[in-house]
Amino acid sequence: MESYFKFAERGTTLGTEVRAGITTFMVMAYIIFLNPSILSAAGLNPVAGAAATALVAGIMTIAMGLVANYPLALAAGLGINAIVAFTLVLGQGLSLPGAMGVIVLEGVVVTILVVIGLREAIMNAVPLALKRAIGVGIGLFILFIGFVNGGAIVSPKGGVPPVVPAFPTTPGQFVFWAGLALTLVLWVLKIRGALIISIAATTILALVVGVAKIPTDFVITPGSNTFSTLGHFDLGNVFSKLGFLAAVLTIFAIMLTDFFDTMGTVTGVAAEAGLANEDGSVPGIGRVLLVDSVAAIAGGAAGISSNTTYIESAAGVAEGGRTGVTSIVTGILFLVAIFLSPLAGIVPSQATAPALVLVGYLMFTLISDINVRDMEDGIPALLTMILMPLTYDITVGIGAGFISWVVIKVIKGKMGEVHLLMWAVAIAFVIYFLKDWISLLIGA
Repeated sequence: MESYFKFAERGTTLGTEVRAGITTFMVMAYIIFLNPSILSAAGLNPVAGAAATALVAGIMTIAMGLVANYPLALAAGLGINAIVAFTLVLGQGLSLPGAMGVIVLEGVVVTILVVIGLREAIMNAVPLALKRAIGVGIGLFILFIGFVNGGAIVSPKGGVPPVVPAFPTTPGQFVFWAGLALTLVLWVLKIRGALIISIAATTILALVVGVAKIPTDFVITPGSNTFSTLGHFDLGNVFSKLGFLAAVLTIFAIMLTDFFDTMGTVTGVAAEAGLANEDGSVPGIGRVLLVDSVAAIAGGAAGISSNTTYIESAAGVAEGGRTGVTSIVTGILFLVAIFLSPLAGIVPSQATAPALVLVGYLMFTLISDINVRDMEDGIPALLTMILMPLTYDITVGIGAGFISWVVIKVIKGKMGEVHLLMWAVAIAFVIYFLKDWISLLIGA
């Protein structure tokens, strides 16, 4: 075991790896409840969603440890699940299985790109400022959803302005603010498992004040419908609902989100663990990306959205995790957590909303790596970041950022700095935004 996982070479021990794996699980366990909470807006059963979330996270995290030998954990990706719920289902009218079919398809595309070696090539073609802006925009979107779910932001009667702050007057709103305060205190004090502790404590408060209640049919072990989401995906719904061109561009846009999030996470965590090369490259990254890509397919096929590598893996690295054993321990704990899935039916949105706000902030911190004073990067980054929450559509933000970056380069006479793949992406997004006009012209 020590030889296969290279304990001596990486300066670690079995005890250290086990402790690191437990730490990673503690800081990630919130996703078992948070993912179904977000997807429930699109009609997902929260109990079944929690069980499938834990199942896929466990299997794919163990696979990461065995195949890639890196201390990286995977679970349903925050941001992409928001796209599924609020953009694909509530925004574009796809069925929930149809939205999961989109996730399966984008996962297949990403897997093919990994196999043929194009994933890194495309990654290199996109400017760093836009990569960072996509993460920041998703963070702001998630933060906004958190405040909405917590009742802190509401739509006024008459719709002007579109949203307004809501002074807390109901038990649910007070529960949210209490939960947010607790979440921030725990995080500032660097308490391990801050998010899961906050969700649990806020849920207890919600039960006490009557915001949440224990179902009469509550059981502590999974029932017959626990894995009812498995296999609930439809590959054809997106094409029949949106048309071929719009469907292809939608799949492409989601693929970009999945694509860039993983690359940034892997390189960052590997560097923190001291496993990256001097030039920042990660040895054996192909195996890491392959597992991550398959995880996207698995998440969609299981009906709980794309699974991706988590930045929270850095918590285990901070505890000394250096090998895949850390991931294996984390994965096993996710599988054990399947038996906690019935608790998802008790957790109210006011208890998970504070976690959304904090995770949104953590993703927002990527803005410090963007030179916003340079208009060539700043304007596209701004459009990417701000249009996601304002339009409730991550695809719009990505498209606006790509198109504006190319246009500004052309205006400034720097066409030579635009990679061929960036031209292709920008043109594809122009067609995406004009798809309704194009449909009318074709229909005419």
